Amino acid sequence: MKFATTFDGKFFKFILVGIINTLVGSAIMFLLYNLAHFSYWMSSAAGYIAGSILSFFLNKYFTFAVKEWSIFMVIAFIANITLCYFIAYGAAKPMMNYLLQGETQNIRENIALFTGMCLFTVLSYLGQRFVVFKGKTDKN
Repeated sequence: MKFATTFDGKFFKFILVGIINTLVGSAIMFLLYNLAHFSYWMSSAAGYIAGSILSFFLNKYFTFAVKEWSIFMVIAFIANITLCYFIAYGAAKPMMNYLLQGETQNIRENIALFTGMCLFTVLSYLGQRFVVFKGKTDKN
């Protein structure tokens, strides 16, 4: 796998879709955490469920131009999102708790939410590109 072919035009489309997903998902996540006082896990999960549904359709049709439907694709997408979510947010929270020990819990968790978003984006792209939608895109 070459680095240049991994991060080609599809990656930039994925980033554009990610910006849209991020606006929707993070708005839900930060509003639930800061205004509704939901927990770290509940807020981030709600944001990612909403963002992931949007992501599936935008990435399927726009980023990877996949026309076919299969139960494998849907299950693989859900598994990828779930795995990436737990890895990203599971790593971000203890990392920020360690790095920002002197800060309040609210600051540590807000920064952990942002860090988790960044980790999730990279992991999710790799999973979608090389597992979920692998070999299913229209050839250019």
